[in-house]
Amino acid sequence: MKVGFISLGCNKNLVDTEKTISIFKENNYEIVNNPKEAEIIVINTCGFIESAKEEAINTILEMAEYKKQKCKYLIAMGCLVERYKKELEKELPEVDLFIKYSEYGDLWKKIQELIKKREEKIDFEQWQDRVITTGKTTAYLKIADGCSNRCTYCAIPYIRGPFKSREFEEIIEEAKDLEKRGYKELILTAQDTTKYGLDLYKKSRLAELITEISKIDGIKWIRFLYSYPETITDELIEEVKNNPKICKYFDIPMQHISDKMLKKMNRKSTKESTMKLITKLREEIPGVIVRSTLMVGFPGETNDDFNEMYEFVKWAKFDKLGCFTYSKEEGTAAANMPDQVHPMTKKSRYNKIMKLQQQISKENLQRFIGKEFEVLIEDAIVGDDNKTYFVGRTYMDVPDIDGYVYLTGDAEINTYTKCKITNVNDYDLFGEII
Repeated sequence: MKVGFISLGCNKNLVDTEKTISIFKENNYEIVNNPKEAEIIVINTCGFIESAKEEAINTILEMAEYKKQKCKYLIAMGCLVERYKKELEKELPEVDLFIKYSEYGDLWKKIQELIKKREEKIDFEQWQDRVITTGKTTAYLKIADGCSNRCTYCAIPYIRGPFKSREFEEIIEEAKDLEKRGYKELILTAQDTTKYGLDLYKKSRLAELITEISKIDGIKWIRFLYSYPETITDELIEEVKNNPKICKYFDIPMQHISDKMLKKMNRKSTKESTMKLITKLREEIPGVIVRSTLMVGFPGETNDDFNEMYEFVKWAKFDKLGCFTYSKEEGTAAANMPDQVHPMTKKSRYNKIMKLQQQISKENLQRFIGKEFEVLIEDAIVGDDNKTYFVGRTYMDVPDIDGYVYLTGDAEINTYTKCKITNVNDYDLFGEII
């Protein structure tokens, strides 16, 4: 492997760096000057004064960016590590190995252990073979992991790390493999799909990605879940509008509508921008389904904040809506905020939102009576009337999240068929197979 070095601080540090370079060379590693070429980057730090500490931290973070490219291992050693190893291990998960000055005698042993341990592990993100549990027709396709949004209520960045996109070509290959195995509906998923590519390619490539996947012959439906409102681009809207394989469906986690609460949550959207987006989606894309999630009981949420959300739900008339009560997550900023809302208040607010949405959902579904839809048939059941009903989903329904269509007539499971809607309840459709 190729190794690059950065030496900070005094000339004594430089000597230590030179010795380390020699150890790598003696073990047949190639030394390179360009960090873009390095598979291992070693930073020898200085921790003498505040400015040196800042320089060391900034250098580590700068070099960590190369882990999105060729670099496999980032190693920090030297004086800063000697003084603050425990704190650095906690705050800089991007670094694979910290070596204190007092540990130089074991330097090579620690490096060998790191590389041997990592090389023996399976690269989970690259591993495509899996036992799919979502039936024979539908499969999830993860396009990124982690999250960098740092919403104040969310622990995912601490659990999964920062947002990390998968390689574009790697995703396409997995999509082709899934198609060969008979899957017709692919659901692209990430914590924030609309940020796909920003870390690797310095721009969002979600629209480009779904365009490329749609070129795979056997794929019939493509969905993408969890698109944050501030990163839904005009390019993406146009692609959803014009590409017949992409379900006209946006799942947009909004969490709140009060600008005060959005700011406390460290969300990037505003009430005005969110309402403009919903209006635009419905104007631009005929038949578009808008789904969202809202949170009640966030610290500091007043009756006025909640009423603002309630009136917003009345206005938005979401096709699908999930709601949940805020819960304190250890390690998040919101867990230590004052004015925590009483559990009974949270539950009451949750019930009010869901009761309102139940009414809205039934009213929304009424407009589909008499309309024809294409349905993916997934199951057959015997009803209370002893009749056999085929159970399926339209483009409007994500499995295990949204409603179903219950149909009479003849059909085959795991195939697409046409139907005519004859009735509805609060969340489901009923109809006849054409």
